[in-house]
Amino acid sequence: MNDAFTRLSSKDLRLIANSLRSGRLTLPATPLQMARIFRGDICEALALKLTDLSSLGFSAEHVAVLVESILQDREASIHSNPTDIDLVTSGPEAPGITNRETSVVVREMFSHAKKTVVVVGYAVHQGQKVFESLAQRMESAPELQVELFLNIARGDGDTTKSEILVSRYIEKFKSHQWPKGSRLPAVYYDPRSTADNTPVRSSLHAKCVVVDSYNVFVSSANFTEAAQERNIEVGLRLNSKVIATKLVDHFKKLVADRQFLRAM
Repeated sequence: MNDAFTRLSSKDLRLIANSLRSGRLTLPATPLQMARIFRGDICEALALKLTDLSSLGFSAEHVAVLVESILQDREASIHSNPTDIDLVTSGPEAPGITNRETSVVVREMFSHAKKTVVVVGYAVHQGQKVFESLAQRMESAPELQVELFLNIARGDGDTTKSEILVSRYIEKFKSHQWPKGSRLPAVYYDPRSTADNTPVRSSLHAKCVVVDSYNVFVSSANFTEAAQERNIEVGLRLNSKVIATKLVDHFKKLVADRQFLRAM
């Protein structure tokens, strides 16, 4: 039988360690006790595993330390990846597999930025939370230059003039999507998405972050609380000056060619 611990996600292992320390979970454990914390057939296997450890003289603190050691070993294997590429996911973790979490990776990238940040996104919701660490970093590093490429969409049947659509979007972005009182980033948009009298419009559907022309994150996740933390999303984070430069240059050249316009 596979070790019950290896079948758990890292999030579940943390839950066991915390439950043992808080007293929510006691030893020896029973399947009923485990069912208050977990669902499915894993409960019986976990209860048996914890009871076996208890019979060997392990206390709740000992098991918590053991579980945390398993977690540390998993995380070490991620950081020792010789390709320097991390798989980044949102949503439920696959049992026994540790990937970087989208919200954690994005916060880390924003928090460690020194010179430049380029963010490309399709949808932004609850942005004050998503961009909180970026706004804080902009305040602590006045030299940091931040550029956001965002999708400004025209709804079906909306005949509002394009300049009014853009103005409304920016006002809403400043009042609802960006942390209040913080220094504002530069915002660019594709004018085809708001063009007047155009039957077919484009969307900026890309989602990526480039920090300091070196640290790159490309993902399916939008800049929304749901996409960053709950939805099932997949992305890759890598350190590559070559890829970072190509990504940044791509958007800078679109700006230079006026295929992107500055809205703010």
